[in-house]
Amino acid sequence: MKTIKRMMDHLYWADGRILDVLEESETKNKELLKLIRHVAVAERVWLSRLQGKGSAQYSLWEEAEDLTTIRTMFEENAEQYRIYIEELEESELDEIVDYANLSGVPFRTSVRDILSQVLLHGQYHRGQINRVPRIESVEPDQVDYITFARL
Repeated sequence: MKTIKRMMDHLYWADGRILDVLEESETKNKELLKLIRHVAVAERVWLSRLQGKGSAQYSLWEEAEDLTTIRTMFEENAEQYRIYIEELEESELDEIVDYANLSGVPFRTSVRDILSQVLLHGQYHRGQINRVPRIESVEPDQVDYITFARL
């Protein structure tokens, strides 16, 4: 559990750093904003599945309202994940979660694999997002795990 908690702490930290760069750059890039919103919504979708609430009410690829709304979503996600993980026992990591994807196709996945998906999915997209500020002549921020670990 200690490793998962630490990795999730990195996720919260990295989400915040990416948002900081985007806010500082004052980007109006609609595709970039859509992608950062996608990361926030995907985190929420997986959390709702872990909590047994389903995920039908979410749309992963809508245009973003603004960065303030997205930041609020990330903060709420972090708070809810912290609560979920704090209550999670090591033995529960291998429990199976039944859920349907957003197309309604049923799946069964362990809690451990779902949390791994959240971590890896976010890191993948943060890498994509971090490329754009550089193209717009803004220095991206380091969001690698090792940078977080050195703090």
